[in-house]
Amino acid sequence: MLAIVGDDAVHRVEGLPGESGPVGLTLALGRLRALGVGGLRVALPAPGHPLGLSGPPEFNARALEAEEAVICHGVAFGLVPEVYAAGPDGDVHVEVVWHVLPVREAPPADVPSLGEAERELAEALREATEVLSRLDVAGSGPVAEAAIEAYRARAERGREVLAPGYPPRAVRVLELAQRVGMLVSLASENGHGAAVTSGEMAARAAALRPVERTARRAQVAAYNAYVEERERGAR
Repeated sequence: MLAIVGDDAVHRVEGLPGESGPVGLTLALGRLRALGVGGLRVALPAPGHPLGLSGPPEFNARALEAEEAVICHGVAFGLVPEVYAAGPDGDVHVEVVWHVLPVREAPPADVPSLGEAERELAEALREATEVLSRLDVAGSGPVAEAAIEAYRARAERGREVLAPGYPPRAVRVLELAQRVGMLVSLASENGHGAAVTSGEMAARAAALRPVERTARRAQVAAYNAYVEERERGAR
């Protein structure tokens, strides 16, 4: 359960068949299993990139706004989170309501195989390193060194381990995808680097955009590997 929701937020699920209001996550997962859900797929869409989604447009629009969603395997439902800050001043906590909505039964958009993701990530990591070096983000000096140290600390702190039962390749792909994504975040957080003109800034953003896209695709492939493997075994 902790691997699904993290350790701080209160999670509820709204719109489950047979329930008149929101229910806790444990009850919701049991109800979904009883309805025939055999697994959950992750979607990490972004504007112009409906990664992991299959429609319909209404569901895709809400998932794009949230920039994440969960697609049920075995039953045509999807869940989109809505995050709230709740509680009085001094005791504010995060609440997440997962809205259950119908989805289209179709292959998820743009999700690579683990093998494809691993190959693409290796190339993306090389490209990201070259871009950062060109932009003086990974260069020398105290500011660059502090940025690299911050990246290393965040990479270790944010490291996620997949649950038992995932193929070893999925673990490798997720760790590499997180590393690539962190490098892109580092570049973004350090302003425009050595870019001065608007053309240089646009070129910098254009160089980093496909790297970030590759990292998101690989994360989805890694998270969904368990369901994909079970589905292949059932054929």
